[in-house]
Amino acid sequence: MPSKHYRVERLAQEIQREVDDILLKRVRDPRVQGVTITGVDVTGDLQQATIYYSILSDKASAGEKAQAGLDKATGLVRSELGARLNIFKTPAIKFKRDPSVAYGNRIDELLRKLHEDHEL
Repeated sequence: MPSKHYRVERLAQEIQREVDDILLKRVRDPRVQGVTITGVDVTGDLQQATIYYSILSDKASAGEKAQAGLDKATGLVRSELGARLNIFKTPAIKFKRDPSVAYGNRIDELLRKLHEDHEL
């Protein structure tokens, strides 16, 4: 069933593009400024979408504030998606911080330290 898989992927890409735009232009909450949408997972039945995001700050408090702002904006984002996407039923959405970005930053930091130690 490649057509269904393609449809899920296409919807995920559309959601990512639209949510990025909605957060930039429609959500006024300062807690979500600087949030970057890194990916979207849509369930096979198109009923739920997990939207992954990253923020520049490594601080836990900044992460909590961003999550709180996104949680508060979920209703607005979903209704905007419903108006913008050409689908029968808008999926339920939830925002989740993308762990891969922090993981990548940690690896970069370790490699930099390793390089600095090697030069001594």
